[in-house]
Parts: sequence; structure tokens; C-alpha cells
Amino acid sequence: MLATELQTIYDRDPAAHNWLEVLFCYPGLQALLFHRIAHWLYQNNIPFIPRLISQISRFLTGIEIHPGAKIGQGVFIDHGMGVVIGETAVVGDYALIYQGATLGGTGKETGKRHPTLGNNVIVGAGAKVLGNITIGDGVSIGAGSVVLRDVPSHCTVVGIPGRLVHHKQPKTKVSNQENFPDMEAQVIQVLFDRIKSLEAQVEELKSAASLPATNINHYQLGNSSAEGNLLVEDFLHGAGI
Repeated sequence: MLATELQTIYDRDPAAHNWLEVLFCYPGLQALLFHRIAHWLYQNNIPFIPRLISQISRFLTGIEIHPGAKIGQGVFIDHGMGVVIGETAVVGDYALIYQGATLGGTGKETGKRHPTLGNNVIVGAGAKVLGNITIGDGVSIGAGSVVLRDVPSHCTVVGIPGRLVHHKQPKTKVSNQENFPDMEAQVIQVLFDRIKSLEAQVEELKSAASLPATNINHYQLGNSSAEGNLLVEDFLHGAGI
């Protein structure tokens, strides 16, 4: 397990130069090592000690992982400060979690109340994934996003609330960098183009005001493209997420 996680860091972080530096200077790896011990004790119903270990880990690394959380192999917590992973959270293999991310609850549930992440998931810096929801394999969650509903596999989610912006081709490995589309900017551009079109049509109507009424009837406000309408509608309705 340790060898897998060391190799994962070497594969994903070009700043990793040698195993000694990774072992002693990467808080994400240290937090996972603490968690492996705490989780084993937790599963064997040892009281108090698992939580104490998690608190020591939090003090040393700035990463809080409840001993009950289930974390797969090859997970990389990059930088990691402020990461919180709740008790019933499940993180699949080879997930990539950036600083400030939260896998938490909504405060309204009991039992399984934290998210389940599939394999090869990217959780961007400051993203919040909340509640008993399922994030499919290969999903990329943009920085600062808030995800409250299930996400199908191989999708990209951005925004508050999280909106599904496009499907991706399945990948065997997680990439450190993703080109997350800016949903808000796209919608604003569509609306801006629509306003310009309406203004032009209004000017045409003004210039045609001196024409007979029968001719004026030929001037009608045109509809925006179907693609633009669909984009705006998806944005207003959360695009399924």
C-alpha cells in the first residue's frame, strides 16, 4: 500500500524528487498513513485511540480524516491543508483531492451521510461534496464547486450548485490538470449576444417606423439559437446536478 501511494505521488507531482522527501514532507501521505492505522483500530472496535490518532494527524498535517472513512489505494491528497473527510465517506482508488476540499454531510441525515467517490475522481481546491451522494468514476469537480446530488461517471462538474457541463472519455489515469469550462461565462456570453441581436432588431423597427404598417409586420424579433437556449435552460435548472 505504501509503495503504491509513493509511486502515485511520483507519477502526479513533478516536484517529488526522492522517497525521503515525499515521506517526510508530504502531509497528504502522512495523513493517509495515520488514517490507515486509525481505520484498522476503528474497524476492530477499539475505543478512543482511533479518534486520538486522527486528531494528532490533524494537528500535524492540517488534514482531518475520520477513522471510519474508507479510502482506496493510490489516493493523493495534494498540499492538503483544510481537507475534511467524514466518517461514512468512501473514496475510490487513485482519487486526487486538493487543499480545502470537504467530503462532508448536510447535517440532516443519520447513518450513511457522507459521499461515495468512485475511482480516478478529481476534487478541486475548496470543493464541497456533501451528503449521501455518489460520484461516479472519472468525475472532475471544479475548484470551489458545491455538489449536492449524484454525478454520473466521466463528467465534469463546476459551479454553485455544481452543474454538469460535459461528459468525458473514460481515462485509465487521473490527470493533474483539467480544462474546466466556465459555465457562467458561457451563459453570460449567450445572453449578451441575444441582447445585441435584440438591440439591432429594435433599431431596424425604429428605422422602419415610417413605412406602412403592412411592411412593419415583417419585422419580428428572432429567436436565439437552439444551442444557446439549451445552454441557458441547463444553467437555470442546474444541468441535472
